[in-house]
Amino acid sequence: MAVEKSASAHTSKAASATEGKPVRKRRTTKAKAAVPQVVGEAPAPIIERTAPEQFGRVNVMDITPTADNGLFPARVELGEPFTVTAQVFIEGRTKAGATVSVRNARGREVSRTPMTCTNPGLDRWEAMVRIGEHSDLRPWDADYAPVKRQLGDWNVVIEGWEDTYRSWLHDAAIKVEVGDDVENALESGAQLLARWAGSKDSKLAAADKKILQAAAKTMADRSLPPTERLAAAETADIQRLHETNPLRDGLSESNPQRFRVERPKSSFAAWYQFFPRSEGAHYGDDGKIVQGDLKTSLAGLERAAAEGFNIVYLPPIFPIGVTNRKGRNNSLIAGPNDPGSPFGIGSELGGHDTVDPLLGTMDDFKAFCERAHELGLEIALDFALQCSPDHPWVKQHPNWFRTKPDGTIAFAENPPKKYQDIYPIDFNADMEGIEKEVERIMNLWIAAGVTIFRVDNPHTKPVRFWQDVIAAVTKKHPETLFLAEAFTRPGMMRALSYVGFTQSHCYFPWRNTKEELEKYLLETNGDDGYYQHNTFWPTTPDILTDYVRDNGVAGHAVRAVLAAMGSPSWGIYNGFELIENRQRPGFEEQIDNEKYEVKVRDWADADKYGITELLTSLNRIRREHVEAFSYHNVSVLPSSDPNILAFARHTPAELTSTGKPETLIVVVNLDGHNAHQSVIHLEMPDFGIDPKWGAHVRDELTGRDFAWGWDNFVSLAPWADVAHVLHIVR
Repeated sequence: MAVEKSASAHTSKAASATEGKPVRKRRTTKAKAAVPQVVGEAPAPIIERTAPEQFGRVNVMDITPTADNGLFPARVELGEPFTVTAQVFIEGRTKAGATVSVRNARGREVSRTPMTCTNPGLDRWEAMVRIGEHSDLRPWDADYAPVKRQLGDWNVVIEGWEDTYRSWLHDAAIKVEVGDDVENALESGAQLLARWAGSKDSKLAAADKKILQAAAKTMADRSLPPTERLAAAETADIQRLHETNPLRDGLSESNPQRFRVERPKSSFAAWYQFFPRSEGAHYGDDGKIVQGDLKTSLAGLERAAAEGFNIVYLPPIFPIGVTNRKGRNNSLIAGPNDPGSPFGIGSELGGHDTVDPLLGTMDDFKAFCERAHELGLEIALDFALQCSPDHPWVKQHPNWFRTKPDGTIAFAENPPKKYQDIYPIDFNADMEGIEKEVERIMNLWIAAGVTIFRVDNPHTKPVRFWQDVIAAVTKKHPETLFLAEAFTRPGMMRALSYVGFTQSHCYFPWRNTKEELEKYLLETNGDDGYYQHNTFWPTTPDILTDYVRDNGVAGHAVRAVLAAMGSPSWGIYNGFELIENRQRPGFEEQIDNEKYEVKVRDWADADKYGITELLTSLNRIRREHVEAFSYHNVSVLPSSDPNILAFARHTPAELTSTGKPETLIVVVNLDGHNAHQSVIHLEMPDFGIDPKWGAHVRDELTGRDFAWGWDNFVSLAPWADVAHVLHIVR
């Protein structure tokens, strides 16, 4: 049953505590304007909630962001501003107020932010809040510990309350104006201000208390005109205190809303993938390919850093099995010089915890990571939870694999596709044992310098398995990030995000028309971005779309601009700079696929196409305008041509560290063969632009300046400029 607590209840307790004791009478003198006693104005009762579904004295509902009834936390970065909204209301004419309380995992309040009613008709309140302080430190920095301690789950509580001051002021102003019951109205206000001054919940400084006490004294002074007494209660100082430190009667808390706080820039990522065995690979005197290793791969780190990427992603670097090894282009029979697929993991040399001796040693890998960190790069390691028939687990843990009736272990297949070089894991017999082994292996690579795991096909394993593993690993290493390579059903992709995958591969490669891209940009950069962080990749070793195949250099440029500007997280598979766009017949993937052979590349050829220069420029723009990149701030701009896509990223001034708005306008010609012209409409007030003056914009790709207003003509040709990336200079 709900229990009401009121001032009268507290008074009766105080009275009972003094029963039987003599009361000492004190002499008092009558003052003309005594400060009213706090007990003179009873606060609104607080109704204790004994169950999560019970309402408090003030009603709080429909909190956003939330998903699946609040079971899974929304995802934000440390220090990132984000919007919280809720319906907050009270019965009748009484005024309500709302506050956002941010609390750490132990329940201690660390910040309190007033909410603003943005839609009075629907009682919708909102506030922009931050959890913790942003930091530019990296996980390998020596003084990273304070950042690490702030990561993990936090709680946000919406507090609704009766706004007694605003309700009183509204009625008192009318009564003073018409001369109705003035003394009672002003005396009630004086008592209210005195009680406000004594409120511990309001967290008032001593100077603020004096302001309220002085106002209460003036309010109680009957020798003054009513208008002067009322004016004392609505000064600028008191209005300020009402906004920042209000009197909150009938305080009612929502159920805690969990937020998963990740390290700064965990979603602002520029990935660069290469195969170590191809870095530095060359033809020997006998005409055979000499593969590269972790030492020659340092050149790949230098290239990634020079192009402005901040994450280098390596496919599996573990020993490769021999049994049923695949040959070139996924052929079932490997030649004597075929290296096999790095995804056929495990041999007599070791499994997931071993560096392939052809690439080097664990010490070589640690040195590789150290050099990456010196260049400002993170190392992401592919974690494919599957085994070659030669993997040590096959003998050590035969119950981890599914056995056919004939006694043989079942290889992986997706009929009609077959993967004879891979045994999938069967989680039904010993999921707990598999979890512990995976946690051990991940911790081993983290100790070696890995900060991110790109997980191969996580959607083919139980979601609960990943939930347990990620929770265990991030409990010890909360800075660790996880990328899900899950091109699958939306429900599964969302579930993987819920359980801790920081970023996710997505359907971007197959969104190519203007209509498809407009819809997908808003989906990626909307409320869904609190849970699923899509990362845009134009190509991968597994994906080479018809669009990239058919549109040549211009098509590569278009997809790079869309990926780099369309999502805070994007990635490139190397060879993109060399326009490697020949498909294997009948498949949306590269011919002579690097998954099955060592590639010998001549990187001097990259200068022919200009894509390297474009990638470098795009990453520079992202760094220089980092505050424009959020998963919540994209707007599609109307454009008159079906081949011209336009969108904007806008962060208002109050959310930037400089106090100035940050806006990028991206205009792209999607046709890789023909020029197109279009009129782009810009709703200037939406971007903080004064229509009287318009906007001064600079193309960050070319350095050219333009004047923009409501409607703006653009012309883009694939042999000149495929896109504009315009920064509003103001």
